[in-house]
Amino acid sequence: MKHLFTLILTLLLTVACHAQEQRPFSGIDYPFEVQYADLDNGQTVAYHERGSANEALILIHGLGSYLPAWKMNIDALSDSYRVIALDLPGYGKSTKSAGDYSIPFFAESVTMLMDELDIDQAAIVGHSMGGQVALYLAANFPERASQLILSAPAGFEQFTDQDQMAFQATISPTGIATTPDEMIRENIAATFYNLPPDAQFMVEDRISMRTEPGFDDYAEAQAQSVFAMLETPVLEMMPETEQPTLVIFGSQDALIPNRYLHPGLSVEDVARKGTERLPNATLKLIDSAGHFVHFEKADEFNEAVLEFLNQN
Repeated sequence: MKHLFTLILTLLLTVACHAQEQRPFSGIDYPFEVQYADLDNGQTVAYHERGSANEALILIHGLGSYLPAWKMNIDALSDSYRVIALDLPGYGKSTKSAGDYSIPFFAESVTMLMDELDIDQAAIVGHSMGGQVALYLAANFPERASQLILSAPAGFEQFTDQDQMAFQATISPTGIATTPDEMIRENIAATFYNLPPDAQFMVEDRISMRTEPGFDDYAEAQAQSVFAMLETPVLEMMPETEQPTLVIFGSQDALIPNRYLHPGLSVEDVARKGTERLPNATLKLIDSAGHFVHFEKADEFNEAVLEFLNQN
């Protein structure tokens, strides 16, 4: 009997270890503990939770990114709030089997994660594409979002049908999957005003992802995400989005506005016009910061977020 029990235990441990090895991007090390939640849409989402306060903050990363992009913010924010940073489906250590990635799908996935974690309402923090997801969530699930913090949000810049055709002609899963190392470095460096040493892990992780199972699915999700942002504009939703909102841009953002399609626009043009469409929004521009303003100027970003939340 003892031998049978030992055999069963060994088999269970073997299955558990094998399941762990099969987790998406298991070879990419995160700087903190990762937990998993099974959502009602069939996706399993990776997330990190820190802090024990009653009020929750949900952190949503941007295009091509992942939850470690918030590593400079989680500690400071979790002193006062229950902070949850997630990998959206299709990204990082979350499953990549959705097949159809859209802004509504991402927003619904966030609300499903909130349900799994027994969070009725939270402040939603979104970077870049994550900011567009946050805006869609606030407009379509207003009872779930108490406040919005938008870090260099996508969705403020308008694109014509001709602009969309330009994106479709240049972006593909194959192109993303075969990006050379040097271009990966250049692309990530371009998201900062001055790439800090602490952000070098993003370059190394992105290169390492190519050898991970599920990488082709990640490339597919990323390409679909670009088109999803174009197909679900949030500008028309913004005047009805009444949650208190803090908009933060780096003054030297090199991604918004798009330098090739809209060379005549400035960061401040896009930031101010977008903020003015929101009924209850405040804009903060941070100097010497690029698109990853929350990472590059973390102390200033964290201070602004905490001050805003304390006042609202």
